[in-house]
Amino acid sequence: MSSQHTPRTSGEPPQSPPAPGPREGDGLQAGLKNRHLSMIAIGGVIGAGLFIGSKAGIADAGPGILLSYALAGLLVVLVMRMLGEMAAAQPTSGSFSTYADRALGRWAGFTIGWLYWFFWSVVLAVEATAAAEILEGWAPAVPQWGWALLVMLVLTGTNLISVGSYGEFEFWFAGIKVVAIIAFIVIGVIAFAGLPPADHFAGAENLTGHGGFLPNGPGAILSGMLLVVFSFMGSEIVTLAAAESPNPVDAVRKAVNSVIWRIGLFYIGSIFVIVSLLPWDSKAIASEGPYVAVLNSLDIPYAGTVMDIVVLTAVLSCLNSGLYTASRMAFSLGERKDAPASFGRTNGRGVPTTAILASVAFGFIAVFFNYIAKDTVFEFLLNSSGAVALFVWLVICASQLRMRRRIERETPEKLTVRMWLYPYLTWATIGLIVFVIGYMFTDEDGRVQMILSLAVAAVVLVASLVKDRIVRRRGEPLPGVPAPSGEDGTGPDATAAGRVPKPAGEADPGTRPALGGVRRPAAGAGPAR
Repeated sequence: MSSQHTPRTSGEPPQSPPAPGPREGDGLQAGLKNRHLSMIAIGGVIGAGLFIGSKAGIADAGPGILLSYALAGLLVVLVMRMLGEMAAAQPTSGSFSTYADRALGRWAGFTIGWLYWFFWSVVLAVEATAAAEILEGWAPAVPQWGWALLVMLVLTGTNLISVGSYGEFEFWFAGIKVVAIIAFIVIGVIAFAGLPPADHFAGAENLTGHGGFLPNGPGAILSGMLLVVFSFMGSEIVTLAAAESPNPVDAVRKAVNSVIWRIGLFYIGSIFVIVSLLPWDSKAIASEGPYVAVLNSLDIPYAGTVMDIVVLTAVLSCLNSGLYTASRMAFSLGERKDAPASFGRTNGRGVPTTAILASVAFGFIAVFFNYIAKDTVFEFLLNSSGAVALFVWLVICASQLRMRRRIERETPEKLTVRMWLYPYLTWATIGLIVFVIGYMFTDEDGRVQMILSLAVAAVVLVASLVKDRIVRRRGEPLPGVPAPSGEDGTGPDATAAGRVPKPAGEADPGTRPALGGVRRPAAGAGPAR
């Protein structure tokens, strides 16, 4: 990367004026503001699955879906705590993929990075199609594929302009979701208390009636968890985005510390309102969707239209974030030579153009298959990416087990976020994830997703091993990643997994060392917070 311009001191010869803005190859830019990151963190846990997919969980587990959401939420809180510990100590655009590379080996970083990219590239097609269905209902003159194309092109354009434009769009998208959920909960609490427009105090009649709190038995809690656990995918996006902010450590710390109340309020709070105000087996929940059904039962005017707008916003938010996330993972893979080198390059605005276009191209291909081969090729893409969330969480846990010891040994001052009860709670989380993976094999739909996801993961893993063997045969050094200590790369783990130690003093004067390719001004002397 090129060094940044430094001020000329007295007596030095005049220098050429600096270029107006970052130059090609300077890496990602710290273009996200604090308000962007705050809303990305808050809105990241509110996906379209909450509005659309929650009805399947309610139908499966009844009011017991609250326990399913609580169990899945607990899992996400623990995983995010581990990821936050690593991200606060070593912010990078590759997030958990880079940490897996450092802690477990190049095979792990390569495999989980490409699986994560694959997951979000498929999500692009799913969300583009969902947005097109809503928009076609409003303007049927435009065919559904035309709306899908338009949505993809618009959000691709915003991501290509700058990371700041992505942040601005996501700020408003997430803001609408947050306001809508809070308003829904407030209305629901008023109705639950028996105040107008409700007719009477709801109490616990819908929670304990109609077959009881667990009408389909305790096993339905785990079945419901399988339906809702994947809706939490996206909470980790803030750890990738934080690397493109002026103060990534503070951003990660705030996001991790707030994840408990975010999940408790937006997920458990809103689902509690639904199962309290309506019987879980209400036909309206199945036909209209849970949120619309509740609002219609309270005679809220234009409830369907309002929720369509909110769902569309959630879908566009997920699509926007999915494109950003896929491109940044591709950029990190390119930097580590685990993807084409062009993926790891940026333009003059610090935007990884090739990584964005490659992600969009795969998304367009998936959209195409959704229209011509929905029940074959597209269904395969959905099922083969269905268990990636569990794989990602498992790798985060395994990486944290090793990274924690390494950070404590080399840079303990950077442990500003700590996993609770380490290592016992980490092992307990691993056990819970493995249990969920095993339980998926007992569920018909889950079994298909797990088998296909494992098959794709095996293919990617073999590709990683073959690639490294080819590189070794050619006698080329395996690409390096920043040293675990973030400093000179020396020590017993510096050359682990074929990495090359970074020479001391490599950073340019006036800049801090790049973290995941992100350039920022020097923050003064002293260790990073």
